[in-house]
Amino acid sequence: MDDIEFQSIVVSEVQNALGFYDTEYARDRIRLHDYYMGEPLGNEQEGRSQVVSTEVADTIEMMMPSLMRIFSSTDRTVEFVPRGPEDVEAAAQATDYCNFIFSSDNDGFLTLHNWFKDGLLQKLGVVKTWWEEEAHVDEELYEGLSDIELSAILADPDVEIIERDEIPFGPEPAEGEEDLRPLTYDVRVRRVETSGKVIVENVPPEEFLFAKRTKNLKDAPFVAHRTVASVSDLIARGYDEDDVVKHAGYNELEELEERQSRFDDLESNAEFDRADPAMQNVLVTEVYIKADYDDDGIAELRRVVCLGDAYEIVENELFDHIPFATLSPIMMPHRLVGRSVAELVEDLQVIKSTLMRQYLDNLYAANNSRVVAVEGQVNLDDLLTNRPGGVVRARAPGMVQPLAPAPIGQQTFPMLEYLDQVREQRTGLSRASMGLDADALQSTTATAVAATVSAAQGKIEMIARVFAETGVKTLFKNILHLVTKHQNQPRIIRLRNQFVPMDPRAWVNGFDMSVNVGLGTGDTNEKIAVLAQIAAKQEQILMQLGPQNPLVTIEQYRNTLAKIAEHSGFKDAGQFFLDPAMQPPMQMSQQPQADPEMMKLEAEIALKRERMVAELELKREEMLAEFELKRQELAMEAQLKGVELAAKNPMVQPNIRSVV
Repeated sequence: MDDIEFQSIVVSEVQNALGFYDTEYARDRIRLHDYYMGEPLGNEQEGRSQVVSTEVADTIEMMMPSLMRIFSSTDRTVEFVPRGPEDVEAAAQATDYCNFIFSSDNDGFLTLHNWFKDGLLQKLGVVKTWWEEEAHVDEELYEGLSDIELSAILADPDVEIIERDEIPFGPEPAEGEEDLRPLTYDVRVRRVETSGKVIVENVPPEEFLFAKRTKNLKDAPFVAHRTVASVSDLIARGYDEDDVVKHAGYNELEELEERQSRFDDLESNAEFDRADPAMQNVLVTEVYIKADYDDDGIAELRRVVCLGDAYEIVENELFDHIPFATLSPIMMPHRLVGRSVAELVEDLQVIKSTLMRQYLDNLYAANNSRVVAVEGQVNLDDLLTNRPGGVVRARAPGMVQPLAPAPIGQQTFPMLEYLDQVREQRTGLSRASMGLDADALQSTTATAVAATVSAAQGKIEMIARVFAETGVKTLFKNILHLVTKHQNQPRIIRLRNQFVPMDPRAWVNGFDMSVNVGLGTGDTNEKIAVLAQIAAKQEQILMQLGPQNPLVTIEQYRNTLAKIAEHSGFKDAGQFFLDPAMQPPMQMSQQPQADPEMMKLEAEIALKRERMVAELELKREEMLAEFELKRQELAMEAQLKGVELAAKNPMVQPNIRSVV
């Protein structure tokens, strides 16, 4: 497939997705956003009440605290489960590291908040993950380097020499002699250190495109992210300056009605095109498409980057995953996009707004009621001038009669109460789920109250489970995939007040995954009660059978206590209980600590003992050396006497032996 044919396929997919998305979803998202903001419904009448109920906003804002508490109740949003015994340690490290990347390297709370709110309001929430390289440039000066030291610097691929001076070392040679002095070097270098990290970012719904009839991201034939970036940013990413500049000045995405409606309460105009050419916008469409580019009969996933509204391809490569995670609060089978919570209550907002308007109009009419006046018997100017204490002149009593409207409050309030019950049935939100209601507790047992609260929270728990098993799980799989693919050296991070090295290259095996969510306060209290019973049994076993019993270890007992602390809201259980696995072996014993004064005394005694032993050993060595020296002196004296004797009597041969 040539590039022109491939570009036509990409353009066709983008345009089809744009038409489908604009007609099918953009209208719905704009309408639901207006409902959330309490915008006029469009059926208002001049001179009548125009109040708007905020049922959509109230419902979503009541759900958000529960959902955020569910996913923020622990510092481990996701846990990776080992597939075999050999994966236990790697799975634990992957769990800690991916959660650290999400919450510390990125703003995890804000990402979850915006992601969930997009899903609750606009049917689909989207999050994108990618690996971003960062380059840090430093200049360094080295003076007096030898050849070996210079070679070592040149061998570093991250170093570039920008200045170099060669200086001979030693005294200058005499005139006419060759200069053979060794050289030293003064060099100035530029060191470029590259580091990378995982970026997690929310994607506005209008920027996310996908093919029609898409069931899920994994099988999607086409997915795209259509956004704008500045000329400066694109050049910094490595794209050709000429390719970027010729597409600068794009502003149509900022003028979309959907994006304008998001800022209507703050501003009324689209973002202006900046005067600085480097800061002008360029349309960037990042496409993930399945296509048979190499003509082997099999469509492969490719990542394609296009610039401008002509979709000029500037990057085209094979890719191994789709870097998006999506979620919808109410799943629809065989569809990527489900239903939003806002859709469930938008009709209730219209009905309640209508009822409230009619009731307020009724109150206005009661306070400023119409009257019946006998023509010619009443001064109409007095009657039409409505002021406190005013006088209406009439020719006879009873010439003015009020035309009182029928009160509708008795019919309106039961209807509003019924609509609240309908909302509770649709969304699960009720007074019981938001907090204990005094009226709901009259003449009820604790069991009945718990059952009421549990039933009321059922739908919120269902939405939380859908978010966990679809979007959150996919997000953390993408994070794990990126770090294992791109991180090529260990990274030291701080976990539970300890600095731990993380090296994803050792995680050769994939992992299963479980999403750790706490569904409801009642459920948490029940877990704490059960864990307390388990801890009591563990204490009994340890006291009766000792630490070496076949049922419970000290580490298991510590884990139980740590879980109780975590469920109680303390994310770092290490503040209260040490982890035996993280302690040196000599600290594993549970012996009580010795008195510091006694330890000092013992240390002094041990030091004196060592000093005494050393002194004795030194004296022993000195005595041995002195004895050996004496022996050698005696041997030498014997040799000298033998030589003297031989000199006096030549017939006697001296007996000379080596003293060595």
